[in-house]
Order: sequence, then C-alpha cells, then structure tokens
Amino acid sequence: MFRFEDPIYFWLLLIIPFLVLIFFWSEHLRRSKLKKFGDRDLIRQLMPDRSRFRPLVKFCMLIVALALLIVMLARPQMGTHISHEKRNGIETMIAMDISNSMLAEDVMPSRLMKSKMLVENLIDHFTNDQIGLVVFAGEAYVQLPITTDYVSAKMFLQNINPSLIQTQGTDIADAINTCLHSFTPNDKVGKAIIVITDGEDHEGGAVEAAEQAKKQGINVFILGIGDPKGAPIPMGNGDYLKDRSGNTVMTKLNEQMCQELAQAGSGKYIHVDNTNDAEDELNEDLTKLQKGETDSVIYSDYNEQFQYVGILLLVVLVLELCILDRKNPLLKNITIFKRK
Repeated sequence: MFRFEDPIYFWLLLIIPFLVLIFFWSEHLRRSKLKKFGDRDLIRQLMPDRSRFRPLVKFCMLIVALALLIVMLARPQMGTHISHEKRNGIETMIAMDISNSMLAEDVMPSRLMKSKMLVENLIDHFTNDQIGLVVFAGEAYVQLPITTDYVSAKMFLQNINPSLIQTQGTDIADAINTCLHSFTPNDKVGKAIIVITDGEDHEGGAVEAAEQAKKQGINVFILGIGDPKGAPIPMGNGDYLKDRSGNTVMTKLNEQMCQELAQAGSGKYIHVDNTNDAEDELNEDLTKLQKGETDSVIYSDYNEQFQYVGILLLVVLVLELCILDRKNPLLKNITIFKRK
C-alpha cells in the first residue's frame, strides 16, 4: 500500500501558480522595455547568442524540481509487511444521500457538508470497528468497501459530491440493498446501516429493504437532515433550482418516511440539525451493538520512498545547471529550418 506520511505539505504546491504568474509577468516587462530600444529583429541581430526558449525550459525544470521537493517533504512510503489482527468491534455501512437536494443550506453549511462532518466525527470515535461508504442518488454505488483503514475512509469522504452520480433522484432502497451486500459473512458481530438522507424517496421499496435488513439481524439507523419546512436548492451561480414553470423548487425533510424506515429496520430515527446532538445520540446507540471478533488486514511496516524522488530531483537540478541561457557556441551555426 502506498501512502504519504505528511500530506499536509502538498499545500505548498499552491506556490507554483504564483511563481508561474511572476515569471510570465517579468517576461512581459522585459519585452516591453526591449521595444523601447528599437525594432525587434534588429535587437535580435545585436544579441545573436541569446536563446529565446532556454530561459523558459530552465524555469520549467526549476518548477518540476520544486514539486519534487514538496513530494519529498510529504514523505512517500510503501507498505511492506501485511499483518492480520483480531479486533473486537462492529461493522457499519454508511449510505450517504448525494442528490442535488442535499445541497440545500437549511443545515449549515449545507446538508451534504454537515453529513460529511458528522461521518468524519463518527470515524474519529471508532477504534476496532469496520466501516464502509455507499453513495446514492438515483442509483447507489460502493464508494469504500468495508475496512478498518480510517485514513482512507476520510480521504474518500472528502471527494464525495453530487457529480459522482449522474442519475438524479433518491433511491433509498438501492442504497440499503447495496449496504446489505457489503458486509462480511461474520454473523457474530453487530452490524448497522446508517442512512443519511432528507427522506425524499423517489423510487419506492425502501421500507421493504429495511425490513429485509432487519431479518438479517442488521439495524438500520436513519439520520434525517434538513428542515421539514423546506429550503431552496442552490445551483452555484447565485440562483436556485426551478421547475418547468419557473418556480423555485423547495426540498423538505420527510420525517415521516425516515421514521417508517427506522421502525421497519429495527433501528432509530435521529434528526440532524446544527448541533452535535445527533452525533452523540448515534454514538451511544452504536455502542450498544454486539461487538464481535473481526479480522483486520493492515500494513504494519512502511519503507520510506523519498530517496527515489530525491535522485530524480538531483537529476533535474543538474540538467538545469547544464543548460545555459545563451546558445551553445558549438551548435549555434546548426539550423534545421533555413529561411528563404
């Protein structure tokens, strides 16, 4: 398994666009000053040894060297030893609604962002438990298979947005069924499905799917997020989603549907608002589930890989030093294309 020990250093890559802007701005100023001295072709004749492209090549190589240095600081590592550990915990599949209605801002900063924050805090409370992620809208997909790799879980969580699924809608039944097929065969461990949604089930069959989960001994918790009074759906351009008649679409939390699903799945309905009460209540309920022995595959030893990046960095710097700003006197008389 490949990873970066200190990925926070990748923020330094933001320096590169500013350096590029400074370079091209300085080139623009240099050309403006040269124009004041006379005709461009005449100036080139006065500086026959100056190369037009080598400064740009040297700058690009320095940018590559800087990027490689930042990668070194992030400490790339490769897992070398796989170990199997026995842990006592539960298995939890989280199904997150990422339909457009989750962009509503009746819960700050938005329904979707609040959901991601809630799941991230939930992961922080896990120790020996396994977790998986399913995203759904008009269809449901496994975003992360069930695992104990909490770091990867958070990485996948950050990339979740409505554009992951082109088919719009809210198929809660498909989400629950996808979760059901994602658990391990271990029947001696407590299992839970956590569905985070605004409860607008557009496809039907969700209650039946929750009942099927109950038959398999899996608790279905429904986290209803949003305001029952409704809220508009922002489109990112300062406007809100409208229907064919030009009216603003209002998306409402369907608490009745959420409660029916929780009851059918032998779980619990929890309303998510701008407080942390939902998170605390969910953690308390999850601790009541039966903890069983799970087999976790982890990488216990990692080897540093920065030295290989360092070698590549040295090669780039040596090449940059070997390239002069002016033309090579041994090659300046060689021309590939002759002017008529």
